[in-house]
This record gives sequence, structure tokens and C-alpha cells, in this order.
Amino acid sequence: MSKKRGLSLEEKRTRMMEIFTEKNEFFHLKELEKIAPKLKGITPMSVKEVLQGLVDDDMVNCEKVGTSSFYWAFSSQALNNRLTKKRKLNEDLDKLRKKLTTTNENVEAAQSLRKASKERENLVEELTELQTKKAKLETEITKYKDCDPEVINELQKEATIAKEAANRWTDNIFNLKSWIKRKFPIDENVINKQFDIPEELDYIE
Repeated sequence: MSKKRGLSLEEKRTRMMEIFTEKNEFFHLKELEKIAPKLKGITPMSVKEVLQGLVDDDMVNCEKVGTSSFYWAFSSQALNNRLTKKRKLNEDLDKLRKKLTTTNENVEAAQSLRKASKERENLVEELTELQTKKAKLETEITKYKDCDPEVINELQKEATIAKEAANRWTDNIFNLKSWIKRKFPIDENVINKQFDIPEELDYIE
């Protein structure tokens, strides 16, 4: 019996993004190392590496609170990333089409001479390469056909979900501070400094 093929890095990245966009919540690393294997089949050892790659590509946000790092990426952010990439691909395709048109004209002019030459060979080779690039770009753009402008109407709903999630975490922090002050004779400013809690932290209206 053949071994089951492991997930590629791109598959892991896609599945990790699904966790964020499906749940619309904040997570710390330990939570994701438990959740990712169960929900998406991502090995615990690779969770940190995949996360860091997504953070480096601005697909996932990361904020350190105290000694813990929290990660989040709402579906509205993922949509904006796809729309940006789609626009970039369309711009590249437009440039390529213009260059392809110019190259076609040059090839036709060279063919009209009916003589084999190094210049003609180079033009034919360039034309072939441009046609291949054009085909790849068009294939890539089809991946983003679901980015219809109407989807943007859902952003308000997702923003509400994001605000509620942020306020839950704010509430948790306030409850933790209250518990610490009841349990220990520590000034609130000391608690804020110890856990890197901003003094202006408040609920989102």
C-alpha cells in the first residue's frame, strides 16, 4: 500500500487561511497547533512555519500581548487581498497583450521578407514565450473570478463579526485585570506594563 501524500506548503497555507476566514476569531499559536491538525490535517510541527509565511505575505495579522502572540485574518481581508491580486494580474495581462501585439507585428514583417535570419528566429522565440506567459496569466486570473464586486456588500456583516470578536477579547482582558487586582495588591498601571496592555484599550463602538 502506498503512503498517503502529505500536504504541500500551498495546501497548508490555503487550509490555514480557511481556519481564520471560517471562524473570524483571534487565535494564539498553541490554539492553532491543536486546531489545525484536527480541522485541516496540518501537522503541529509545521503550523508555526505556515503562520509566519502568511504573516510575512500580509495575509494574516499578528499582535503580541504580554508573552503571547495572537493571530487573526477576517474573510473581508482575504477578499481584499484577492481583489488586489486580481487587479495586478489584469494589469500584467494588459501589458503583455500590448507587447504580444507589437511582437506579432514584428514577426509578420519579418515573415514578409521570406528569409531566414537570426532576428526572425529571435522574434518567433519571443512570440512563443509571450503566448505561454499570456496563457498562464489568463489561467491565474480565472482563479479570482469569484471576486465579484457584489461580494463587497458582505463586508459590513463581516466587520460586525470582527468587532464582536475584538470586544470579546477586550472583555476577557478587563476580566483578567479585575481578577488580578482582587487577588493581588497590584496597581493597574503595573498590570498594564507587565502584560503590555495599552492604557487606552477600550471596547470598539
